[in-house]
Amino acid sequence: MSDSPKSSRLPKSVAGFGLTFGSMFHEPITEEYPEQKTPTAARYHGRHQLNRYDDGLEKCIGCELCAWACPADAILVEGAENTEAERYSPGERYGRVYQINYLRCIGCGLCVEACPTRALTMTDDYEMTGPSRAGMIYEKDQLLAPLSDGMDAPPHPMAPGTRPENYYRGEVGPQ
Repeated sequence: MSDSPKSSRLPKSVAGFGLTFGSMFHEPITEEYPEQKTPTAARYHGRHQLNRYDDGLEKCIGCELCAWACPADAILVEGAENTEAERYSPGERYGRVYQINYLRCIGCGLCVEACPTRALTMTDDYEMTGPSRAGMIYEKDQLLAPLSDGMDAPPHPMAPGTRPENYYRGEVGPQ
């Protein structure tokens, strides 16, 4: 009689309930997010950022290499020509339109590796939400690094007596 199927199942189900009831009286493990944010790992790939030179000009030259490198087709770049009247970057071109679709982005970082001017980097910001699907497509103004002290908002001319090569070598400071 002890080999019947009912008697062999009863202890396992009782053991399952025992585990459940036992865990009810332990201290809960709760994260206090968003009040207390835990730091991310050192090499975490979060939200992208379009960087600037020290005088405020944009590092993006509109080459579209980041868009070509993206395996998820999450980046759209449309380059345009700089003019002396309206200069956004030190080179011949700048990224007029820059969009990243975070519904598609897989956070691989291949776009960062493809960028020849280090214009695109990834921050440790992981709080990316939007009110709608369209709100998850970040535009250039949302991706640009904020202006620091001593930076002028583009468009403005390059620093006097400089060439684009001076910018690429890091030889240009704030104006």
